[in-house]
Amino acid sequence: MTSQAEPTRVGAETDTEARLRGLMDRGYSFVHPRDASGEVVAVVGVRAHGSVVDVVRLEAEDDVVAMRIPGGEPDILAPETVLWKESGSMVAVVDKVLALPDDEGPAETSSGKQGCWVPGRPGRAKWLAAS
Repeated sequence: MTSQAEPTRVGAETDTEARLRGLMDRGYSFVHPRDASGEVVAVVGVRAHGSVVDVVRLEAEDDVVAMRIPGGEPDILAPETVLWKESGSMVAVVDKVLALPDDEGPAETSSGKQGCWVPGRPGRAKWLAAS
């Protein structure tokens, strides 16, 4: 018998893997922000759609924050306006994220393009087009 707890299985996947698959199936793209030394500080799932951006930040299986923010927010990791927010365990938070209704309005930035900038490596960002 090992001292580590076995992950709960759903078919051939763990609960965490199943939730991540659910986010990917819903159109989330993932980035891995790093600190100045290059270490990954979190796994961040982002989905720009309608007039909003949904963000899921995973620091650990029991330390997850998700939020829905307006599409025009300049910094999605530290937004000024938050429309919905939840924190807790991976399973609880992602289940609530996947239950959120979609917003159908246009998500346009000041340039008129739909999507948002997502921070990556220090000093770098990636454009994520709205789905």
